[in-house]
Amino acid sequence: MKKKFILGFGGLMLTTVLAFGQATIMPAKPQAGPIVITGATIHVGNGKVINNGYIAFDKGKITAIGEGSAPNTAGATIVNASGKQVYPGFICPVTSLGLVEFESIRATDDETETGEMNPHVRSLIAFNTDSKVIPTVRSNGVLLAQPTPQGGVISGQSSIMMLDGWNWEDAAYKTDIAVHLTWPVTRVGRGRRGGFGAPGAAGQESPAERAQKAIDGITSLFSEAKAYAQAKPSVTNARLAAMSGLFNGTKKLFVIADGAKEIIQAVNFGKQMGVQVVIVGGKESYLVTDVLKDNSVPVIIRETQALPDKDEDDVYLPYKLPHLLQEAGVLYGLTGTGFWRQRNLPFEAGQAVGYGLSKEQAVSMITLNNAKILGIDKTTGTLETGKDANLFISAGDALDMVTLDVENAYIQGKSISLDNLHKQLYKRYSEKYGVK
Repeated sequence: MKKKFILGFGGLMLTTVLAFGQATIMPAKPQAGPIVITGATIHVGNGKVINNGYIAFDKGKITAIGEGSAPNTAGATIVNASGKQVYPGFICPVTSLGLVEFESIRATDDETETGEMNPHVRSLIAFNTDSKVIPTVRSNGVLLAQPTPQGGVISGQSSIMMLDGWNWEDAAYKTDIAVHLTWPVTRVGRGRRGGFGAPGAAGQESPAERAQKAIDGITSLFSEAKAYAQAKPSVTNARLAAMSGLFNGTKKLFVIADGAKEIIQAVNFGKQMGVQVVIVGGKESYLVTDVLKDNSVPVIIRETQALPDKDEDDVYLPYKLPHLLQEAGVLYGLTGTGFWRQRNLPFEAGQAVGYGLSKEQAVSMITLNNAKILGIDKTTGTLETGKDANLFISAGDALDMVTLDVENAYIQGKSISLDNLHKQLYKRYSEKYGVK
């Protein structure tokens, strides 16, 4: 009896937890019929703006876009967006979104793998579509992301994920597009946060020697992987096989490098190995724009709302960096920091407006530019006929934290829930304290 009572009580408790602990935000269903948005100011994403425009989409694809009245609305759901603005869904590259839930709880942190050389590790299968963080990010217009492994010298592979889905298979947009490498630096404690690395004592390696040793190790692994890709052996080596896409152009090498010297080394390494390089970070990329442009190497800037790296730097340098790359003709994109802070991505882009970038260039930075760098610009990044209907409607300027107000969002035509835990908590305590 006692045992039966305990089991029965346990079952009751489990049922209670399931009943009251279930997620209330459901993934969207496929688009059921044509939708036409009318009367909006449409930011195409390529610098063009359509006033009093319409955009139609069906079966997940944009079917028409233009100015004035939509030519065919028969049988379509009409969304009146008069006085509102339509944007392509923002794209967030190089992030831990979906891989981390609570930084302080190890069991919810799945962004780092043991070891230094892990090209075979895939962030794709670790992506958590049930994350409570994701809805707070997409509520600000971020609809696609590139969850990226961290740690070690070669962290692993990343994929592009839609921020909606029942599981990682549902959410996958383009899989295993990049391998991520952290380039060794010859100095430690760079910039205003510390001095240069001290010279090695007698019998000890200097920072430069340690960096060169690490570069030699990277070169050796890549040479082996290139030979493996060419030989196509019958016995599979998971690490080397994961790198084969770098040599046939199906994957890019994303290299974390901030200093001018490290950037040049990474670019030359890419030329030597015959791989496509993308610089991530690039704080001193404005000093080597000729090298970047001549070798068609893009840069993904890590946030604009930051302090400069060196005491002697212009205090506004982080705000100006996008404009400096724009003027130099270097392809550049933008990401934020970590995971939950990616909801500030549009405001990071907006920070560059007023420091050289136009508003439409700032929009392109987190839509078309990011799509080009990630290799998905043929299907998304701009609002054009034939592309995926990844877009949202905002009541105000999406780059301004005061006026951004996402009212409708669509991923491949699916109407996405804009509810999130923060809104639920606001409603809960508004009821308690009578706040209107």
